Amino acid sequence: MSWNQSIPYLIGKPVGVSLTNGQGVSGVLCSVQGGEIYLLEYLYHTQFATKHYPLSQIQSILPFPGCSRPQAYQPAPFY
Repeated sequence: MSWNQSIPYLIGKPVGVSLTNGQGVSGVLCSVQGGEIYLLEYLYHTQFATKHYPLSQIQSILPFPGCSRPQAYQPAPFY
């Protein structure tokens, strides 16, 4: 399945977006309309912004992977 076929399943989820110019952005994919994606991105402090990117400038869109639980710290035995 190509990235543009998976867009409906990614709406409302955190994604990473690879742009054709080599840059990357991440945020929550809000919608796709008029040949653009709308991505809610974190700016700073308590501010977020919805930005839009033309589909023609997108190389891929990937869902964020799940978090792996870190192993509990186990100190080395002291002999």
